[in-house]
Amino acid sequence: MPQPHRPARPDGPPRPQRARRGGGGPARRRDGRPRWGVRLAAGLSVAVLGSGAVGHAVMTGLDTGIERVDPFKDMKNRPQAGHGLNFLLVGTDGREKVSPEEKREYRLGGAPCHCTDTIMLVHLSADKERASVISLPRDSYAEVPAHRDLVSGKAHKAHPVRLNAAYAEGGPNLTVRTVENMTRVKIDHYLEVDFTSFMKTVDAMGGVEICTAKTMRDRNTGLDLLPGSHRLNGGQALQYVRSRHVDGASDLGRMQRQQRFVAALIKQATGGGVLLNPVKFKEVSSTLLGSVRADKDFGSEQMLALGQAMRDFTPSSSEFASVPIGSPSFPVKGIGSTVKWDEPKAAKLFEALRQDRPLAPARPGKAEGGPPAAVAVDVPPRQVRVQVENGTRIDGLGGRVDAALRATGFDTTRAPGNGASREVKRTVITYDPRWDRSARSVATALPGSELRAVAGQGRTVVVVAGADYRKVVPVRAEDPYQGTFGVVTGDEVVCGK
Repeated sequence: MPQPHRPARPDGPPRPQRARRGGGGPARRRDGRPRWGVRLAAGLSVAVLGSGAVGHAVMTGLDTGIERVDPFKDMKNRPQAGHGLNFLLVGTDGREKVSPEEKREYRLGGAPCHCTDTIMLVHLSADKERASVISLPRDSYAEVPAHRDLVSGKAHKAHPVRLNAAYAEGGPNLTVRTVENMTRVKIDHYLEVDFTSFMKTVDAMGGVEICTAKTMRDRNTGLDLLPGSHRLNGGQALQYVRSRHVDGASDLGRMQRQQRFVAALIKQATGGGVLLNPVKFKEVSSTLLGSVRADKDFGSEQMLALGQAMRDFTPSSSEFASVPIGSPSFPVKGIGSTVKWDEPKAAKLFEALRQDRPLAPARPGKAEGGPPAAVAVDVPPRQVRVQVENGTRIDGLGGRVDAALRATGFDTTRAPGNGASREVKRTVITYDPRWDRSARSVATALPGSELRAVAGQGRTVVVVAGADYRKVVPVRAEDPYQGTFGVVTGDEVVCGK
């Protein structure tokens, strides 16, 4: 088992750095032929893991390290079970287990709180082809049922709290009771992850790749990421999912980042060889099961079943939503500001979960093998006005560039003109410094282009197409439109290739 919070391999994930260019795709020999040996080995690994007898042999003995809790003790009048499996995934503080060195490096100072930092409801569909993840804001207005306080032993009547306080008053049991009362979704399994187990699991997987279209800095957590692609180790990943001061969205923005991280984690597990390699799968499972708290019915057998179910997952197999919010600042006497759900919309969301229905409707062009994944940009293309000029003597180039930019979502003028010079070698993007973020979104769609600031140009970004133009790279907003339920699928939020 790897040491806590350190990469599992000696040459573990590097420090955050700017995105590296270059695509993925199948590994190939130097002569250009596919490495069929690698594919064959991967296929054999799937067969080994998929074999019941061998799979169970690989996973034997992993249950012994699990710390057990009984979140369902004496629970009555529970919601009716639906189709599929429902997990309540709870992230707790647990910083008292972190070493002094890591506390300094990852800004984990301060006193630990006996509370939940993250609450997610995870649904695995009955056909094992879809995972739905719903984030429940920790400051949600909630009413805990009557219970006995864990610390004082005092009996409490039902009363309002912030959702994360349910754990402080009554631990896993009260947390499950409260979530079931709010959602009317029956919880099948409970998993509790603290800072330590989170970091250890990420490290055991070899780190997780995260992409950002803008600089992300948070002095409180120490997060410092430049735009681009980064492979985060366990401690860096913890900084990423904990940061609340990256933008003005606070906890709601943090939930979006947590969803992106879970999508990237699923992509790493399904596409990075974790599920295809029995030894690696056992290592990750051992790390996870040895450092979480779980109900008595969740163990190595369930981990193996999940691994088998997820073998055919792709990023689009996962979907993410946040509970629809009615009021982000709902005052409650004696508690303060809480997050009030939009009850009618929330009821429809959880009804879809109970009925085992997809939360995200099928969209045209999302089939596997379709167009390449779009690159995330800071400013949505539809908000960027673009004027295209032809800087060459190539007939029709301006029209082609205008159409290609419009196809990926930019608000082009549809009236391309000729540039002042017809000898432009490299495509140039001129922009007013006040609209620099918009210009960077255009530059992402035109890799290799040159950015030039022109004071007083106004909000319209001007593209002077040069002889180097080849194509427009598809781009999308980093936080895409999420529809009625705030749903995005994994392929919309992971790094594009």
